[in-house]
Amino acid sequence: MIEFHRTTEEEKYEICTWQYDGEYAIYNNPPYAEQVKLHRGFANPKNNFYSCTDEGRLIGYINLIEEETEVFFGIGVNPDFCSQGYGQQMSRKACELSHRLYPGKPVYLEVRTWNMRAVRCYEKAGFHIAGGPITQTTPIGEGTFFRMVAD
Repeated sequence: MIEFHRTTEEEKYEICTWQYDGEYAIYNNPPYAEQVKLHRGFANPKNNFYSCTDEGRLIGYINLIEEETEVFFGIGVNPDFCSQGYGQQMSRKACELSHRLYPGKPVYLEVRTWNMRAVRCYEKAGFHIAGGPITQTTPIGEGTFFRMVAD
Protein backbone atom coordinates (compact mmCIF):
# COMPACT_ATOMS: atom_id res chain seq x y z
CA MET A 1 0.00 0.00 0.00
CA ILE A 2 1.45 3.31 -1.03
CA GLU A 3 1.74 6.16 1.45
CA PHE A 4 2.47 9.87 1.10
CA HIS A 5 4.41 12.24 3.32
CA ARG A 6 6.06 15.62 2.84
CA THR A 7 9.27 15.13 0.88
CA THR A 8 12.32 15.37 3.15
CA GLU A 9 15.57 17.10 2.29
CA GLU A 10 17.28 13.70 2.17
CA GLU A 11 14.70 12.45 -0.34
CA LYS A 12 15.16 15.53 -2.52
CA TYR A 13 18.88 14.73 -2.80
CA GLU A 14 18.04 11.10 -3.64
CA ILE A 15 15.41 12.00 -6.27
CA CYS A 16 17.92 14.27 -8.01
CA THR A 17 20.22 11.27 -8.55
CA TRP A 18 17.60 9.28 -10.48
CA GLN A 19 18.67 8.75 -14.08
CA TYR A 20 16.18 8.04 -16.84
CA ASP A 21 17.27 6.47 -20.14
CA GLY A 22 16.71 7.46 -23.75
CA GLU A 23 14.13 10.13 -24.52
CA TYR A 24 13.07 10.05 -20.85
CA ALA A 25 16.47 11.52 -19.87
CA ILE A 26 14.76 14.90 -20.31
CA TYR A 27 13.30 14.23 -16.83
CA ASN A 28 16.72 13.92 -15.16
CA ASN A 29 17.12 16.60 -12.49
CA PRO A 30 20.11 18.82 -11.86
CA PRO A 31 21.81 18.18 -8.51
CA TYR A 32 19.71 19.31 -5.56
CA ALA A 33 22.50 21.58 -4.25
CA GLU A 34 22.33 23.49 -7.56
CA GLN A 35 18.53 23.81 -7.25
CA VAL A 36 18.95 25.20 -3.72
CA LYS A 37 21.33 27.92 -4.96
CA LEU A 38 18.82 28.96 -7.66
CA HIS A 39 15.62 28.43 -5.58
CA ARG A 40 14.25 26.24 -8.38
CA GLY A 41 12.73 22.81 -8.73
CA PHE A 42 12.73 20.99 -5.41
CA ALA A 43 14.00 24.16 -3.70
CA ASN A 44 11.26 26.43 -5.07
CA PRO A 45 9.07 27.40 -2.10
CA LYS A 46 5.88 27.52 -4.21
CA ASN A 47 6.16 23.77 -4.87
CA ASN A 48 4.51 21.29 -2.49
CA PHE A 49 6.29 17.96 -2.82
CA TYR A 50 5.03 14.74 -1.29
CA SER A 51 7.00 11.51 -1.44
CA CYS A 52 5.33 8.23 -2.25
CA THR A 53 6.63 5.11 -0.54
CA ASP A 54 5.72 1.45 -0.70
CA GLU A 55 6.99 -0.68 2.17
CA GLY A 56 9.57 2.01 2.95
CA ARG A 57 10.90 2.23 -0.63
CA LEU A 58 10.85 5.68 -2.28
CA ILE A 59 8.68 5.04 -5.35
CA GLY A 60 8.20 8.61 -6.50
CA TYR A 61 6.86 12.02 -5.67
CA ILE A 62 4.02 14.35 -6.51
CA ASN A 63 3.89 18.12 -6.60
CA LEU A 64 0.68 20.05 -5.97
CA ILE A 65 0.63 23.77 -6.72
CA GLU A 66 -2.47 25.68 -5.74
CA GLU A 67 -3.44 28.28 -8.31
CA GLU A 68 -6.29 30.79 -8.21
CA THR A 69 -9.00 28.50 -9.59
CA GLU A 70 -7.36 25.07 -9.91
CA VAL A 71 -4.47 22.87 -8.74
CA PHE A 72 -1.49 21.92 -10.91
CA PHE A 73 -0.30 18.35 -10.43
CA GLY A 74 3.14 17.00 -11.28
CA ILE A 75 4.60 13.53 -10.76
CA GLY A 76 7.89 11.72 -10.89
CA VAL A 77 8.35 7.96 -10.61
CA ASN A 78 11.67 6.39 -9.65
CA PRO A 79 13.02 4.90 -12.91
CA ASP A 80 13.43 1.53 -11.15
CA PHE A 81 9.64 1.43 -10.66
CA CYS A 82 8.33 2.82 -13.97
CA SER A 83 5.69 0.78 -15.85
CA GLN A 84 4.63 -1.10 -12.70
CA GLY A 85 1.34 0.72 -12.09
CA TYR A 86 2.67 3.11 -9.46
CA GLY A 87 2.01 6.19 -11.60
CA GLN A 88 -1.72 5.40 -11.72
CA GLN A 89 -1.88 4.81 -7.97
CA MET A 90 0.08 7.97 -7.24
CA SER A 91 -2.10 10.04 -9.58
CA ARG A 92 -5.31 8.85 -7.91
CA LYS A 93 -3.90 9.47 -4.43
CA ALA A 94 -2.68 12.91 -5.52
CA CYS A 95 -6.21 13.83 -6.59
CA GLU A 96 -7.55 12.66 -3.21
CA LEU A 97 -4.89 14.69 -1.39
CA SER A 98 -5.54 17.75 -3.55
CA HIS A 99 -9.29 17.60 -2.87
CA ARG A 100 -8.59 17.42 0.88
CA LEU A 101 -6.09 20.31 0.82
CA TYR A 102 -7.83 22.48 -1.78
CA PRO A 103 -11.55 21.61 -1.69
CA GLY A 104 -13.56 22.49 -4.78
CA LYS A 105 -10.55 23.17 -7.00
CA PRO A 106 -10.16 20.95 -10.08
CA VAL A 107 -6.83 19.21 -10.73
CA TYR A 108 -4.90 19.42 -14.00
CA LEU A 109 -1.50 18.42 -15.34
CA GLU A 110 0.62 19.00 -18.41
CA VAL A 111 2.43 16.16 -20.15
CA ARG A 112 4.74 16.17 -23.15
CA THR A 113 2.83 15.02 -26.24
CA TRP A 114 5.45 12.37 -27.15
CA ASN A 115 5.20 10.74 -23.70
CA MET A 116 2.35 8.37 -24.51
CA ARG A 117 3.37 6.06 -21.65
CA ALA A 118 2.50 8.88 -19.23
CA VAL A 119 -0.65 9.88 -21.15
CA ARG A 120 -1.97 6.29 -20.87
CA CYS A 121 -1.07 6.23 -17.17
CA TYR A 122 -2.99 9.44 -16.51
CA GLU A 123 -5.97 8.26 -18.56
CA LYS A 124 -6.13 5.05 -16.50
CA ALA A 125 -6.01 7.23 -13.36
CA GLY A 126 -9.05 9.24 -14.48
CA PHE A 127 -7.62 12.16 -16.47
CA HIS A 128 -8.46 13.13 -20.04
CA ILE A 129 -6.86 15.42 -22.61
CA ALA A 130 -8.54 18.83 -22.71
CA GLY A 131 -8.00 20.72 -25.96
CA GLY A 132 -5.16 20.55 -28.43
CA PRO A 133 -1.40 20.55 -27.90
CA ILE A 134 0.18 23.66 -26.39
CA THR A 135 3.75 24.86 -26.84
CA GLN A 136 5.56 26.22 -23.79
CA THR A 137 9.02 27.35 -22.86
CA THR A 138 10.41 25.40 -19.91
CA PRO A 139 13.71 25.70 -18.03
CA ILE A 140 15.13 23.09 -20.45
CA GLY A 141 13.73 24.64 -23.63
CA GLU A 142 10.57 24.64 -25.68
CA GLY A 143 8.17 21.70 -25.52
CA THR A 144 4.75 20.65 -26.73
CA PHE A 145 2.31 19.48 -24.07
CA PHE A 146 -1.18 18.13 -23.58
CA ARG A 147 -3.26 19.63 -20.79
CA MET A 148 -5.08 16.85 -18.95
CA VAL A 149 -7.83 17.31 -16.40
CA ALA A 150 -9.21 14.94 -13.80
CA ASP A 151 -12.64 13.52 -14.61
